[in-house]
Amino acid sequence: MGTTTPYLTFSRTQDESISTIKWILRDIEALGNKPTFVSHIGDISYARGYSWLWDEFFNLIEPVASKVPYHVCIGNHEYDWPSQPWKPEWSNSIYGTDGGGECGMPYSLRFNMPGNSSEPTGTRAPATRNLYCSFDMGPVHFVYMSTETNFLLGSSQYNFLKHDLESVDRTKTPFVVVQGHRPMYTTSYGSRDAPLRERMLEHLEPLVVKNNVTLALWGHVHRYERFCPLKNFICGSMGLKGEVWEALPVHVVIGMAGQDWQPTWEPRPDHPNDVVFPQPKMSMYRTGEFGYTRLVATKEKLVLSFVGNHDGEVHDMVDILASGQVINGGDGDSGEVSEVLKDEAMRKRAASGRGWTSLKSEETSKELKM
Repeated sequence: MGTTTPYLTFSRTQDESISTIKWILRDIEALGNKPTFVSHIGDISYARGYSWLWDEFFNLIEPVASKVPYHVCIGNHEYDWPSQPWKPEWSNSIYGTDGGGECGMPYSLRFNMPGNSSEPTGTRAPATRNLYCSFDMGPVHFVYMSTETNFLLGSSQYNFLKHDLESVDRTKTPFVVVQGHRPMYTTSYGSRDAPLRERMLEHLEPLVVKNNVTLALWGHVHRYERFCPLKNFICGSMGLKGEVWEALPVHVVIGMAGQDWQPTWEPRPDHPNDVVFPQPKMSMYRTGEFGYTRLVATKEKLVLSFVGNHDGEVHDMVDILASGQVINGGDGDSGEVSEVLKDEAMRKRAASGRGWTSLKSEETSKELKM
């Protein structure tokens, strides 16, 4: 997300972060005392070695973080540096200097996530913390992972993820949401992190598919993009017409909370009919709008909504049943946004948080994600 700053001595700040926090605060105040938290999955402050930007970031989020837990996940702009200890040869073009020499230290010391995961920094500084963990909230089991440290088969993180996902009690938490910074799937600059995503698909996708993960949420690409229920680049059937269906994870890229650099999809002037990064069928909805997502869950249904910053309204939504069946959020044949978003009354209920079945507060989980 990043932060804005009143100083003219720093040329690149993220002014859209102001609107993101404004709308999130609106939602939190409307919820009252219902259980909720914020999840920020990497690229937190974009301080990159300028410690005073961390202070500006915390000033920005204070109205939210003083009311609800503020959970985080490490990204390249908190960690990456040439001396980082895990940097296999295939990652030389991926793990660079984006962390500005912080090596995860401010991130480790300013936040306190569950668990005790850590990795050496490759310097004399203490180990980097808050890398991977999990916890339950209401009917959802949340899993956080690090795409900046070793996640390959046999690593400590892989072993944690495997054991954790295999141990989920689906009678208690029927939904499982995995979160990490760099996306496993994206249709923007697909070649950039290709070696990393190849390893994620090889080592991690079998875990999330086998263990029926409901949602996989990613950042890094500064766009919103929601995919169909997906396995190995192939959309699974939603079963809405009585056909056989399989519970597959829905991948969503949600890196649009504030950073002002975004990939472009518009045709180039010299190729007006050729879209940059065409939208394939598996990409159900994508937009360049800044904003954030809301996740609301009962024991029967999980709803993920994308809220745009320009108006604070819901612009995309997907519903997933406890069985894993995706019941709306796009047409399996055309890729168009589902009818639920064409119903203005539903859109207004979704925007206000009133569009879901009411259950006891302990059975409901609400999460605001960036």
